[in-house]
Amino acid sequence: MTPSPLIRAITPQDRPAWDGLWQGYLSFYEVHLAADITDATFARVSQGNGINGFIALSPEGAPLGLVHYTFHPSTWSKGGYCYLEDLFVKPEARGLRLGRALITATETAARDYGATRLYWNTEEFNGTARRLYERLAKRAPFVRYQIAL
Repeated sequence: MTPSPLIRAITPQDRPAWDGLWQGYLSFYEVHLAADITDATFARVSQGNGINGFIALSPEGAPLGLVHYTFHPSTWSKGGYCYLEDLFVKPEARGLRLGRALITATETAARDYGATRLYWNTEEFNGTARRLYERLAKRAPFVRYQIAL
């Protein structure tokens, strides 16, 4: 029997592993971020400073996936909500149920925090992820609007 991948909180020592996953995630969405934004993001995620995250590692320690999430207050809940902001699994690790496992780890963290809702967005074109999401969650009826500032 093959050992299961490890999912744990991201730590400052994970920077090299995280960098590769983060760049894969940004490449998937065809986004380029300045190095100082990546540095600030990792600092916040690895120190639990407003953004939290989990990393998925193979039994040998190879990085396979990541998730970032944040808690925020809500006018509709005393416990607040949990927003899953980024989820990425390396293409060669897809099919190992890591996306599901990373979402489940986030759900557990949200419940432990006392949040009453876990939610996320994805691009319309992201059919692979949407198939997973349709199995795990109810699709919200909201349409999102945004203003770039």
